[in-house]
Amino acid sequence: MDEHLITTINKLQDALAPLGGGSSSPIDLPQITVVGSQSSGKSSVLENIVGREFLPRGTGIVTRRPLILQLFNRRPARSASTNAHSDLLDLQTHDDKGQKTENNADEWGEFLHLPGKKFYNFDEIRQEIIKATDTTAGKNAGISPVPINLRIYSPHVLTLTLVDLPGLTKVPVGDQPVDIERQIRDMIMKFISKPNAIILAVNAANQDLANSDGLKLAREVDPEGIRTIGVLTKVDLMDQGTDVIDILAGRVIPLRGGYVPVINRGQKDIENHKTIRAALADEAKFFENHPSYSTKAQYCGTPYLAKKLNVILLSHIRATLPDIRAKIDTALKKYQNELVSLGPETIDSPSSTVLSVITDFCNDYNGVLDGHTKDISSNELSGGARISFVFHEVFKNGVYALDPFDRIKDADIRTIMYNSSGSSPSLFVGTAAFEVLVKQQIKRFEDPSLRCITLVYDELIRILSQILAQSSFARYPSLKDRIASVFTEYIKEIMLPTNTFVADIIHSEECYINTAHPDLLKGSEAVSLVNEKLHPSQAVQVDPKTGKPLKNSSSSSNSSSATTSANAGVVPDDDKSGFFSGFFSSRNKKKLAAMEAPPAVLKASGGMSEKEVVETEVIKLLISSYFNIVKRTVADVVPKAIMLKLIQTSRADIQKVLLEKLYADKNMESLVRENEFTVARRKECKKMVDVLQNASSIVSTV
Repeated sequence: MDEHLITTINKLQDALAPLGGGSSSPIDLPQITVVGSQSSGKSSVLENIVGREFLPRGTGIVTRRPLILQLFNRRPARSASTNAHSDLLDLQTHDDKGQKTENNADEWGEFLHLPGKKFYNFDEIRQEIIKATDTTAGKNAGISPVPINLRIYSPHVLTLTLVDLPGLTKVPVGDQPVDIERQIRDMIMKFISKPNAIILAVNAANQDLANSDGLKLAREVDPEGIRTIGVLTKVDLMDQGTDVIDILAGRVIPLRGGYVPVINRGQKDIENHKTIRAALADEAKFFENHPSYSTKAQYCGTPYLAKKLNVILLSHIRATLPDIRAKIDTALKKYQNELVSLGPETIDSPSSTVLSVITDFCNDYNGVLDGHTKDISSNELSGGARISFVFHEVFKNGVYALDPFDRIKDADIRTIMYNSSGSSPSLFVGTAAFEVLVKQQIKRFEDPSLRCITLVYDELIRILSQILAQSSFARYPSLKDRIASVFTEYIKEIMLPTNTFVADIIHSEECYINTAHPDLLKGSEAVSLVNEKLHPSQAVQVDPKTGKPLKNSSSSSNSSSATTSANAGVVPDDDKSGFFSGFFSSRNKKKLAAMEAPPAVLKASGGMSEKEVVETEVIKLLISSYFNIVKRTVADVVPKAIMLKLIQTSRADIQKVLLEKLYADKNMESLVRENEFTVARRKECKKMVDVLQNASSIVSTV
């Protein structure tokens, strides 16, 4: 079961490899990441664990791409779990004549980028790593974040997943950019910052541990050392009388996973072709015979390190597997939904595609107007609700804010009364003056009514943008732009008859003043209201002692006279100097006696007589009454007219108009050419779905 868990993770690693490997995979898999400086001995540690020389060697930066190393034990699980130490030591029982003669049918390597090809010669594995690195990162010390996936099958390894990362460097060489240190650091951080990454920090024991590059990076992402394991190399090169006991005891830089000291082959050993099998045997002897480590020899060396990593990785996999399964399912559902939203590849004829898109657009247009959309926002009004707001808030308030007397003064009313009477002064309040004045005010409704049409047009264009912003329309950019153009042009076209229709509504109100309207204030009522205003009945005064009314407490004549006299600018009726006596301010008798010709321009400038005051106030009451009637009518009828001529017409005819315009387009094929982003994104989503479905089937076997 334990081996099956690691094998499952390895399979998932391979399944997710097409997505970019460990650094950019959407699923965080448990894996052991190896970090350290160039001179720390990372490659030697990995080769000791495998028991073979297969990694490139040389001066400067050698590991220039991440290497995802998957080790598969080919023997029964018993030996892998119960006697791991002997598994690696068994390497010594084979032919020890040199690395070149160690090729056999029980051990081989496979690269993910070369499926089906087995490498039994580990020198060829090294050459393929170099070749794959040069292909991606160049031949002159460049680096690349794209990983190489290598599997090694052997009866002498423990099943593990290790990621060898480039060693930290300071000075750029060859084709390396000036910021090579930052690039390598960023690459390493992408791997080790994931919560499921176990960090194997390789450090040289003969250097100050506080200056270790690997530990420094590990502490940034794992400050408490919970998922970090330390490896101490070059223990045999320490000064005589020194050791790493304090480090192993956690008294220097403590780590939850502790430290494991190992001994790698030196440069002289490599030049003399000392085999790893012989080196492992010498490593075991060193720790068994060293005075500082002999009592703890079973916790030192490469075999113990491999076993420790195997146990930690298994424990980590058990803890994280349920979460991995959930993340795979979530990611799979996400990409499946996105793939559906992107739509299938265009396989229909251009005309069928155009028809389908137009139908979808018209359905969405009607749905937005009616409020029957999939995503109803709780944050803001949209679609038909905004048009309703324009009708019942913006337009209605604008209409009701009109005041018929903010542009016409009493003097203007008096002038119109005389002008409308012609050569025969009227005896009573003239209907003609009322109609002239009320028509002038009714005309003022035309501007807000036409403005309302413009506001509704803006909302229809907003709805257009809202619909076309959906991904289903974005896949055909040319068709999307053409629909927007035809729709906008058509809405502008039907705005003209809408403007005419609404203007005619206002003109019809101007054309016929319905003085018989049941809601219109009657003339007699208006006169009564004015008289009551000008001559209010004086309240009856009561004697506070007797409680009886005083004899002269209420005198309508005195009250009337007092009120009239108090009205500034009003000429009393007893002034019989002429009909226009109150129209002019001049009272010079000599000028009147000379009978001079009237001036070229006659304007009212004198005070009004009581009769003029009454007539003016009566007309104002009648204008206000009728204006309010028209105001209510306009506020009610204009939105209905806009709905009929603009919105309903567009709903009924837009599909026919789009079909006529777009089907007449000679370049219909270009209209249904998909957006490059859509094509690329669909391809990417298909790839993600396929990979995640494979991963889901793999993890479901556990």
